[in-house]
Amino acid sequence: MGKIQYYTEEGLKRLKDELQELKTKGRSDIAKQIAEARDKGDLSENAEYDAAKDAQGLLELKIAKLEEVVGNARVMDNSKVDTSKAGILSTVKIKNVKNGMTVAYTLVSEEEADLKSGKISLGSPFGKGLVGKSVGDIAQINAPAGVLEFEILEISY
Repeated sequence: MGKIQYYTEEGLKRLKDELQELKTKGRSDIAKQIAEARDKGDLSENAEYDAAKDAQGLLELKIAKLEEVVGNARVMDNSKVDTSKAGILSTVKIKNVKNGMTVAYTLVSEEEADLKSGKISLGSPFGKGLVGKSVGDIAQINAPAGVLEFEILEISY
C-alpha cells in the first residue's frame, strides 16, 4: 500500500481524468498499433509488433501506478486544518531576511507541484523548511547556495 497524499479537488480530478484517458484512448490506441503490426505477418521478426507490445507494457505500468496514487489520494478538508502552522495546501507568504524580497508559495503534493503557478512540493527544500512554521518564525531553507533565512509573514488556506 502506498502512502496517503492530500490533494485539492481540482488536482484529484485531473489525476482521475488522466487515468480515464489512459484506460480508454491509451489502451485503444495501443490495441490498434498491435493489430496493425500483427497484420504485417511474421511476428518473430516484426519490430513494430515488439515496439507496440513494449508500449503496451509501459502503458499498463503507468495505469497501475496512477491507480495506486488515486487510490491513496484524499481531498484536503480545510475545516480540520490547523491554520496557525504552515502545512499541506496552505499558502505561505515569506520574506527573505537578507534582501527583504517577499514571495508566496502554496504547499502541495509532489504531483501537483508547479513552480510557475507558485505551488511547491512539501518534499522540496522550501516545503520542508516551511512545514510546521507559524507567522513570525524564521524558516531556514537549505538551498544549493547555502542556508537561506525567511520570515513567515502570513499563512492562509
